Formats: sequence, C-alpha cells, structure tokens
Amino acid sequence: MGTTGSGAEGLADDRPLLGRTSTAERVADILRGRIAEGYFPPGERLAEDAIGKALGVSRNTLREAFRLLTHERLLVHELNRGVFVRILAVEDVEDIYRTRRLVECAVVQGLGAPPYALEPLEAAVAGGERAARRHDWQGVSTANIHFHRELVALAGSARTDELMRGVLAELRLAFHVVDDPKLLHQPYLIRNREILEALRAGGRICAVSTVVSART
Repeated sequence: MGTTGSGAEGLADDRPLLGRTSTAERVADILRGRIAEGYFPPGERLAEDAIGKALGVSRNTLREAFRLLTHERLLVHELNRGVFVRILAVEDVEDIYRTRRLVECAVVQGLGAPPYALEPLEAAVAGGERAARRHDWQGVSTANIHFHRELVALAGSARTDELMRGVLAELRLAFHVVDDPKLLHQPYLIRNREILEALRAGGRICAVSTVVSART
C-alpha cells in the first residue's frame, strides 16, 4: 500500500473545517469522513507527515485523532510500523449490517406523520442511478453511503447521526474487498428507490420492511 494515499493529497481542502482551534475530534471527524468516502482503503498506512502537513495540525493532535479512530475500530496501530486502515473480518461485516438495520428500522418506525424532508434522500438515489449509468460502481457505493446517512438523519438526532457516521465508515471498509462491485452495489439502486418511494407515499411500515429485507 502507498504511504501517502490520494486521501492525504486532498486533505488540504478540508483544512477550513478545522476552524481556528484545531482539535483532535475535528481531525478525527475529517478522517472518518474520508474513510467513509473511500479515500483511504483498508490496509493503507496513514502517513503522519503527509496528513499533518495537509491539515496543518501538530503531530500530537494527529496522533490523538488516530487514537480516537482506533477506538472506533476504523484504524489499527501496529508496533514499529504505524497506523493502518483496518481490514474487516466476516464477523465484523455481519455485525455492521445488523447494527445498521436496527438503527434504520428504529428511525423509520419513529417518524411522525408525513410529509418528510426527503430531498437529501432523493439526491442520493439520483446520484447512485447516474453513477450506475456510467458504470461507476465506486460512485454507486458512495451514493449508497449518503442515502443511509440521510435516512438516519430523518430522526433529527445528533447522537444517532454520530453513531451512524461510525457505522457507515466501517461499512465502507467492507466495500473495498469485494470481488464484483457491480454485483454488490447494483441492488442498492432498487432497494433505495423502494424505500424512498414508500416514504414519499407515507408508508413507514413498507419502508421498514424494505430496510429489514435488505442485507446490503
């Protein structure tokens, strides 16, 4: 694996997100988002110098951010080798999907009366369909991550959003190790569209059923 990675090269664009007071939590949030977007694949070493320079943060701040993400199971520290993006085991993937279903079903069941704020979901579905027409399955994967993030955001809960950010970042790690991206991601297009249309029609039970039946 490379020692800098395309994600590190693009991190300078994220520097304004840190504000005037750079904190480890904010750095961790940026890196978590980059992992969720697929910039840092499983097994890649995160180079302190490249990332610290791109974000303009101290080594101590960056190491604390790494520690936070290691606690979240997104990174692993290997003695005398450095920090790497975690490679998931089969049991990890199964647990991630189970957690996602539990959270999403609870969110949909707890929605009030329609109409719901579905514009972000619509944008994610449309983005995935456009990517599929280009045969861009990485783009479909990213659109799917956005869809599930926005689905949970319907709850209007900062705590649930925070929980889901970690779950989706871990899920993205699983996407990198599949042999056939099209076979994995193509079903998202249909299932996400079904969930969207059910919510648009006010059918929370139907939407929950679709979420439950979908493994991916």
